[in-house]
Order: sequence, then structure tokens, then C-alpha cells
Amino acid sequence: MEARCKPNPWSRRRFLTAAVGGAALLGAAPLLTACGGNGVAAAAPTGPPRRGGTLRVGVTGGGASDTIDPHIPATNPDIARVINLYEPLLLRDHEYRLQPVVAQSMTSSPDARTWTAVLREGIKFHDGRPVTPADVVATFKRITDPKDPKSGAAGLTMLGEVVPSGDHSVEFRLTEPNAGFDDLLGQYSLGIVPADFDLKRPIGTGPFRMGQFTAGLQSTFVRNEHYWRPGQPYADQLVLINFAEDDARINALLSSQVDAIDQVPVALVDVLRSDPRMRVLTSDTGTWLPFTMRVDRPPFDDVRVRQALRLVVDREQMINQVLSGQGRVGNDLYAPFDPAYAKDLPQRRQNIDEAKRLLAAAGKPDLDIELVTAPIQAGAVEAAQVFQQQAKAAGVTVRIRKLDTTTFYGENYLSWDFAQDFWYTRNYLPQVASGSLPKAPYNETHWSDPEFTDLVTRASSTVDAKARGDLLHRAQQIEYERGGLIVWGFVDQVDAHQAYVAGLVPDRTGISLSGYQFREAWLGTAPGGAA
Repeated sequence: MEARCKPNPWSRRRFLTAAVGGAALLGAAPLLTACGGNGVAAAAPTGPPRRGGTLRVGVTGGGASDTIDPHIPATNPDIARVINLYEPLLLRDHEYRLQPVVAQSMTSSPDARTWTAVLREGIKFHDGRPVTPADVVATFKRITDPKDPKSGAAGLTMLGEVVPSGDHSVEFRLTEPNAGFDDLLGQYSLGIVPADFDLKRPIGTGPFRMGQFTAGLQSTFVRNEHYWRPGQPYADQLVLINFAEDDARINALLSSQVDAIDQVPVALVDVLRSDPRMRVLTSDTGTWLPFTMRVDRPPFDDVRVRQALRLVVDREQMINQVLSGQGRVGNDLYAPFDPAYAKDLPQRRQNIDEAKRLLAAAGKPDLDIELVTAPIQAGAVEAAQVFQQQAKAAGVTVRIRKLDTTTFYGENYLSWDFAQDFWYTRNYLPQVASGSLPKAPYNETHWSDPEFTDLVTRASSTVDAKARGDLLHRAQQIEYERGGLIVWGFVDQVDAHQAYVAGLVPDRTGISLSGYQFREAWLGTAPGGAA
């Protein structure tokens, strides 16, 4: 690691000045101790990808509850591990297009009741065994086990049975039509595993095999020699290192202890861009950082309180101060890339007078609430701090309770009355299945609205695109009017890497660093020839 440490032109004082200047309202200045640079612009690698080397990546969050279970990833390090170890039948690519992965095709019957996956020819698990229909059947049996349902089970309630339909094909037989079933399957948490899968010996079809795993600290991986994409992965080894704090993660990049990091604090983006050794990777995504209000707990069980808090938010100010302008205003709705996104609903804007009126009507003119936050994603804590300031104008006292990521996602996760979370880009129905149905695995707001559930259920089984879109629009209007989420914006994903790292490209899924698809990354030569 030390061999890659080159002088940095930015002194600790200059970084502190820049950080404070960019985050004046945030009051948080990371302590950065870089190696100091030589001021010479580094050239990006050219030519065809090179094989070899160890790619070291700093990833935000994680903790003692870290997992390598393919079907229950929650934190960023979990997701990064899962994406590199396992692969689902389908997955969205960098342009947010649904692409076949373990399956080479997925087709539907005309009535959308039966979907057939043809497995990719020659695809193998890490131990060299071919993927069979029996493995796919066992995988979905594990995910939907009623005694231990995994996170993807909530979105597959219409799945009646999974049966082999040939030597290389599998049928998904549904209890009701579902025209978007392939979208539901295109989730990173639905990785295909062998029928005899054992978490002590994690095997998938991903580009890397598991090396060592220490929860909360570090994971190492080695190249999967049986990988089906020709030439990939390019790196011999992959190392994922957890970082709970932004300053430690940035320092690790600046001191060349890692080759890439996710989640660059927005206050430091321009600083990193000024460092000739660094490259900043920005992606236009549908990622969102909602405030979550429990609709079954006071004071948020009163819809007037929820509406008032939505009107407290100055969304443009959020974008400018929390994200330094790197994002787009939200309208308390999600899934902006879904064709059915209700973009015609009036844009909600800050209205302090109306917020005060609603709070008075609810008998809460001097509302005092606790907001639980943690550095779960770049900008989350800063958003809490800006919201705290904005709420004062409406007479609302917001007490911020900042936790570490492990505690935030610990035993009380999903129980906080008023908190935050992060979600990557998804279409509407897969997102609803994950977080907005009564039995959704991550229903932070405890949202349970019979009219909404009925509309979503009907939309899921409606094949006609226009009729389906109408139902989804009505469902979104309900969330817009009485939901428990404050969706103030969509975040541009900003990551960074050393100039000698190639192959990382913008990714619209919102998942950091090219969607954590490290199979595509390769290492050039660092200044001095050390990489």
C-alpha cells in the first residue's frame, strides 16, 4: 500500500478550509491527512484492459451485522459483496436497462402467468459445477421459505411454483398475471446459488470467489476462473474495506491505501477534482435519501403533521446545500425512471404558513420531534442538519440524534419514529414490494393503506400497459397526499478513484462505483510505476 503513496499538493490546512467552505451550514469538517502530491497530472490508462493486481475499494458503512448471504444484503458493503459473489437471472445495466445474466433469456406467456428462463449456456458456479434448473428452483425456495423469508420474498407473493421445464430452462408459474415479473427478478438480492448452498462456503456465479470475510472490517476475493464473461474480471484480487466515517475513507484514498472509494462527501468533490492523481465519477441516478415518518405512531399518525413536515422542506436549498447542486428536486415520490412515474402531480414547495396552519389544526403548534440519523449514505446527516434549520421557521423543534451506522441498522432499524434511509434506483412496483406494502421487508414508515394496497395489487396483475399505468398513477397520488416519506430529492452518485484505475463508468442504478461491478475495473500504472 505504501508503495502507491505519492506526494499530494493539498495540505491538511487547505483541505480543511475547502471542506468548511463547502459545508458551512453543515458544521462538519473532515480531518484529512493526505500524503501530499507532486502536482503532475496523472494520465488515465489507455489501450485494452490489463489483467492482474489487487483492486482495493473503500466502502461506506457496514458493521458487526455484515453478511455474505446473497439474499439479505442491507448495507453498502453487503451489497458490494453480493454483487461480486453472486448473480441473479437478470439485472439492470449501467444505462438502467434490464439485461440477462444467469439467464440468457426470459419470456412470458401471453397472459403473463408463466415466465420461462433459459439458462445461459456454459455458466458455472465458483467450484466449476454447471448451473442447473434444480439450482434455480432451490434458490427461489430458499428466498421464499415461509419459515425464513429473505428480503426478496415480499416482491414474489404471486409466485406459485418454480419448476424445471427442460435441461436448461425453468418455468415460473404465477398465481396471478404479472406483466412486470422480469423486473421483480432483476434485483441483486436474488442471486442464483447451488441447491446445496451453505453460507459457510458461499458459492455463486459472480466474477470473484470469496477469500476472507471479517464482519465490519474487510472482505477479500479472488478471481473466478470459471467466470462466463470472456476476459473478466481483470483484477486478480478484490479487497473491500469498510469505512464508517467520511474523513477516514477520503484519507485512505488520498494516502493511496485504497484505489477507489464510494460516496464522496459533496463538500470535497471540487477538492478531489483539483488533485491530478484523482478521478471523480458522477452518475445521474434515481437514488433517494428519504425522511421516514411512522404513520402508526404519534405525532406522525396525523396526516396533517406529515403534510406539514413535507411543506417545511425547501427542496432547492436541500439540493444546493446538501448536494452542492448535484441532484434533482423530489416530489415525495420515488422511481423517477419508471415510465409510470406521476410527473404531472404538482411540485410540492416550501410553504411555511400552510405548514403552521396544519400543525395548529392538528393541535401541534409547537411540535418537538427527534430525528434519528447516521452516516448511512453521503449527504444523509447533512440533510438532517439542513432540515433541522428549515423546520425552525414553522416553529418545529427537531432534535437530532446521530448514531453510528451499525446501531442505526441494528435491532431498532424499522422502529424509529422519525429517521432516514437510502434507496437506489428501482421501478415503482419493485420498490413498493421492498418498502411500501404492509409486509414489505423494509417498510420504514409502517405504511398500511388498504386503498393503496388494492391499487398496487391490481396493477401488478394488469397486463394492459395503459390500464396498469392508470392504477399506478392513482397509487402514487395516495402516497403523495398521505404517505409517510419525505422525498426531497434524487442524488447524483459521486465516487472517486485513483487515475490509474480504469473501467469504472457512470451507472444510473444509483449503486456506487459502476454499480459495484468490479469485474470491469482494471489497474494501469501509477506514477512511479508502482501500481
